[in-house]
Amino acid sequence: MKKFFLFSLIFIFFTACGYKPSSHYIKKLMGEKVYTEVDVSLADPENAVLTKDALNTALQVRLKNKVSKKKHADSSIFVVYKNTRFVPLQYNKNGYVVFYQAEVTLEFTFKKGQSVEKRNILGRFEFPIRPSAIISTDLRLKAIEKGSLKALDEFISFLSVKGLLSYEQ
Repeated sequence: MKKFFLFSLIFIFFTACGYKPSSHYIKKLMGEKVYTEVDVSLADPENAVLTKDALNTALQVRLKNKVSKKKHADSSIFVVYKNTRFVPLQYNKNGYVVFYQAEVTLEFTFKKGQSVEKRNILGRFEFPIRPSAIISTDLRLKAIEKGSLKALDEFISFLSVKGLLSYEQ
């Protein structure tokens, strides 16, 4: 009985106070259909594929937006891959690196109509490696993908707050 009462009280509180999830505001800001484009870096072309997949997945799964062609889109997101850096974080007693941090810098440009928002965002991902081992290509790509996802999450949060501020006035 106490659980039911507590659940009812929480339910009434959230419905009565006008609570809306952040995805509500970002959907208003972006529209239903979004065009995405990722600039391909000649130094690391596989990173562009990983970033584009991460961006499309986040839009479809997290925000329930449709990725569309440029001519049918309500808004556009352009991503430019700027830099990837691997920083050693931890060493073992023999001096070998055992923990790295991948830092992926992406430049996001969001366009809707005449409005343009541009942000440089740094996504970080920490990962361990075996002592005296080098970073394998598979581990490197996974770290870049995870770092790109974290940068993307930060960009989505930024757009969500922007939508909240724009539509709550």
